[in-house]
Amino acid sequence: MSRVLNREQLREVTMDDPELMREILSALIDDTSRQILLLEAAIREADPVKCARLAHYSKGACANVGAESAADLLKHIEQRAHRGEFTECSNSLAALTNEIGRLRSEAAEI
Repeated sequence: MSRVLNREQLREVTMDDPELMREILSALIDDTSRQILLLEAAIREADPVKCARLAHYSKGACANVGAESAADLLKHIEQRAHRGEFTECSNSLAALTNEIGRLRSEAAEI
């Protein structure tokens, strides 16, 4: 299972600047939380293109800063959306909501 936060990757991306780490994580959490609402709507509408696009966007943002678990869940959503498996997308989205809470807790420790 992937880590909630790969701190080594985050340190590398931020040149080990704790203030920048907090700022980036805060922005990521806020943005991903907004994307979750959009993903919920895309899943409800059973829109595979919109759902996959939203998941892909957030997956990249999470992966870039080391939010590994969230990136993995978003990858699942993206793949399932392409196949029209919206029940699976919904299940992964619920897990993602929990994962963002865990990421928020990790960010508070920095």
